[in-house]
Amino acid sequence: MNGGKVTLRRTAGLYAGAAVLRLALFTLFPGLPDLLTGRVEISTPVTSFKRLQEGLFLYNHNVSPYDGGVYHQAPLLLPIFNLLPSFSAFPIFTYLLYIAIDILSAHALLRIAESGEAGSSARFTSPRRDKRWSGAIVAALFLFNPFTIATCIGRSTTVFTTCAILHAIANAISGRPFHAMVALAFASYLSMYPLLLLPPLILLCYDRQKLPATGAPNAWIKFTATMVMDVFGALAVLFQMSFFLTGSWEFLSSTYGVQLTLSDLAPNIGLWWYFFVEMFDSFRSFFLAVFWLHLSSYVGGLSVRLRQQPLVVITLLLGIFSIFKPYPSIADASLFLGMVPLYRHVFPLLRYSFVIAAIIIYTTFLGPAFYHLWIYAGSGNANFFYAITLVWGLGLSLLVCDLAFAVLRDEWEVERPEMAGKEIRQI
Repeated sequence: MNGGKVTLRRTAGLYAGAAVLRLALFTLFPGLPDLLTGRVEISTPVTSFKRLQEGLFLYNHNVSPYDGGVYHQAPLLLPIFNLLPSFSAFPIFTYLLYIAIDILSAHALLRIAESGEAGSSARFTSPRRDKRWSGAIVAALFLFNPFTIATCIGRSTTVFTTCAILHAIANAISGRPFHAMVALAFASYLSMYPLLLLPPLILLCYDRQKLPATGAPNAWIKFTATMVMDVFGALAVLFQMSFFLTGSWEFLSSTYGVQLTLSDLAPNIGLWWYFFVEMFDSFRSFFLAVFWLHLSSYVGGLSVRLRQQPLVVITLLLGIFSIFKPYPSIADASLFLGMVPLYRHVFPLLRYSFVIAAIIIYTTFLGPAFYHLWIYAGSGNANFFYAITLVWGLGLSLLVCDLAFAVLRDEWEVERPEMAGKEIRQI
């Protein structure tokens, strides 16, 4: 009993410390939020707080928020922020909302860590599973990650997607598949790409259900169909609510259409924008299809190969999305980096941890410098900034590949115990 109270106090202290830090940054440095909001590493055309404010202004004046082609975010964000007092007069309420969302995300991550799913799933148990960090440490690594803090201070709407994704995973592990599907539907409604997490999330939900051994194929098909109907049913409700709010289906092309067609080529830390700036219009549709096919092609292969560990599939896909989605930001990287500490037990199997850390730190400092040289100093061009984003993508790609190697090596040593600790060489 006393141990539980101590743990509860530590967790409450952790959340309070993270909230105080964010509130101090908001209030003691009043120019910092607007500075970070304008950074391309934090805000994208589909997550920018400034664009949200523009849409909210139009919404409050009975004008379609999608007139003018500036607002590209989900319609239901507008009434949520409209419930808050005026941001110009009382910004503290908006700050508190973002702080609360960060803490909710961290609490979901804590639940995921405490479940032990990363080291011991329903179908696979790692011999290294005891080497893991507590949920409080994993949550702290997420809350005090500079990328997470910068995203919160910059008020990117990606924080809502991150919170929904983490709660979808936490509910799936807790044996509440309906809640998991609703959370995934909300995340997909906000950002579209989380819908690709549906296959591994269904596997995770299925493994957590206590289903009879007899009639397993029929049970699997019925369960999958139910989960798919739950997701698309929840999405249908959200779309219908959006239609009632805006009075038309214009929001579909202005939100999801922008991501599908990449019509806004504002610079970001992703790989798409510069490629399509240089693209001839006659080839644009073909390469859009290729890029989207590349992004979605990982889902099936990873879900099949790592069927025994669906949480690993979700983690690797989040890393892939942070590299290859149309409009990535450091918020996507912070979500992926927040999931990585769950696999403390396979850290000794990582091969390039120093190189990965060096690349991420290197690009974190040089990225803003190269952008400044291009946009403000005039002593560089777009190639400067795009080159450093390629290095950033390389660092995250190495982390995804190295984590996948470590997990597969861990599985292999269970199948071949005599090979534990021996070096592997690719021929």
